[in-house]
Amino acid sequence: MSMSSYGKHAPSSSLQQDSALVAQFASHDQAERDHRTLIPSNIPEEVAAWNDTIPYESRPKKPTIGRPMHKPETYSSTDERAPLLPKPSISRINETYEGSDDGSGHDFDYRRTFFDEVKTLARYTLPVFGTHELEYSLLIAGTVSIGHLSTKALAAATLGSMTASVTGFSIIQGLLSSLDTLLPSAWTSSNPQLVGLWCQRMSVVVFFLLFPISAAWISSESILLALKQDPEVAHYAATYLKWLLLGLPAYGFNNIARKYFQSQGLFDAPTRIIILVAPVNVILNYFLVWGPKPFGLGFIGAPIATAISFNLISICSVAYGVLLAPKTAWAPISSRAFTRIPVVLRLGLAGVLQVASEWWSWELIGLAASLLGPVVLATQSILLVSASTTFQAPYALSIAASVRVGNLLGKSNGKRAAVATHASFFIAFFIAMGWSTMFLVFRNHWGKIFNDDPEVISLVSSILPLVSLFQLMDGLAAVASGILRAQGRLGTGALLNLASYYTLGIPMGIYLAFKQDMKLWGLWIGLTIALTSNSVVGGLIVFRANWDHEVKKVMERLESERNVGNDNESTESA
Repeated sequence: MSMSSYGKHAPSSSLQQDSALVAQFASHDQAERDHRTLIPSNIPEEVAAWNDTIPYESRPKKPTIGRPMHKPETYSSTDERAPLLPKPSISRINETYEGSDDGSGHDFDYRRTFFDEVKTLARYTLPVFGTHELEYSLLIAGTVSIGHLSTKALAAATLGSMTASVTGFSIIQGLLSSLDTLLPSAWTSSNPQLVGLWCQRMSVVVFFLLFPISAAWISSESILLALKQDPEVAHYAATYLKWLLLGLPAYGFNNIARKYFQSQGLFDAPTRIIILVAPVNVILNYFLVWGPKPFGLGFIGAPIATAISFNLISICSVAYGVLLAPKTAWAPISSRAFTRIPVVLRLGLAGVLQVASEWWSWELIGLAASLLGPVVLATQSILLVSASTTFQAPYALSIAASVRVGNLLGKSNGKRAAVATHASFFIAFFIAMGWSTMFLVFRNHWGKIFNDDPEVISLVSSILPLVSLFQLMDGLAAVASGILRAQGRLGTGALLNLASYYTLGIPMGIYLAFKQDMKLWGLWIGLTIALTSNSVVGGLIVFRANWDHEVKKVMERLESERNVGNDNESTESA
């Protein structure tokens, strides 16, 4: 299930691999102590700098004093391997305890390794979950504020958010998923500044993408009327989109910035930023929707509050990057930002097919619900926001799993990557059980949080048990998707989504809703069938993976990057 800003992948993003990042800051202090032990303080700075280019495991115990241990490589100005700035020390994961299968001589202890991975994944899921949940609160606050205006107002906001998701947020999120492949391997390469360079290239792509998205939002009323929507609801939905447009550029920038931080192991940076902005958003929603004049604007106050909050996050992200974050990954802005754009587009297209195909399926269900009347559409909005809120936990886990498995593949540790995969599914199961219990216990009162209409509250209560049941499949499907991203199998994920949603779940849901007169119940049964298929097949694909082959693919991709650098050097020489 996916909504991005208005759905499950809302604050995402992302998603990261091929590097030793997930446990980086947990072992940072020990790695730094080892680094100081290996390189005495009386070695000249240039020698230490050369030593920093040598992998930790390959450094001799007693380096020669006074001269470089290895002659540094030389590069042309166009070689993407060439450091854009002097390379500082980059700490590596140091996992030499029993059961790590790292060549240290210990026997591989599956049980010990499994619980170590559970702890590691849980530790890095928490800040990502906090970031996503708090950012999603920016949208929930607007929904709650509008929901208490009227049922039609809630239906219009829902229709507007669905349109934003289908035509904008899902496409941006899909394109940005290509950074999950590019950034982590760049960070642990000899060129960490490529992280910044790839982010600049993605910014160029997103900038040009904003023009057609903006055009679609501005003309959305005529599009919604052509789709046979209620004229009043369509008018207010279009108004919602026009004001939300003020935050669209910031939305794209925020997702790029988040991946920039996360690829370096700075998982807590987005969390710190959103902790500052979330309370401001609540205050803005109150004053702009319900406040006294001239602050109270009614319906349009919610999208304006959301747009302001998105821009505040952008400002804070820039400030954090300039003032607090290390400059290791940043690349000077230059014309190189306009090179290799086809690489970004090629990977991004596969990402769009994986992310947007799932996302659009949920919005199609919402569109079908809108044909059943304002009460059903308002109920659908509440159920979707509720399920999207709980989804942020398994989605955060999928990001942590993607990073963790990818970093182990980058270390050529396929056996431990398999154990990390098992651990991620284990955690997803218990997360789902917690959310399912919550929905069952509070189902009779849940709808009152969002709306005062007794008919809406009753319909929400009747469908929440079904929402509770598919929490398990939803969580497992999310984790499977994250592992597939770590393996670079975005195309497989896209095909899986297309098959489970568009050939099975959506047709079945529409048949039950309209032909069998099960209405909203039928639509959610179809979604449950799609998620069940997705999680089962995706789980089988992931668990039956050849991890030695996955390691080989990562090594081949890194070698391919080096070959591209050699080709660039040859071209420059010619």
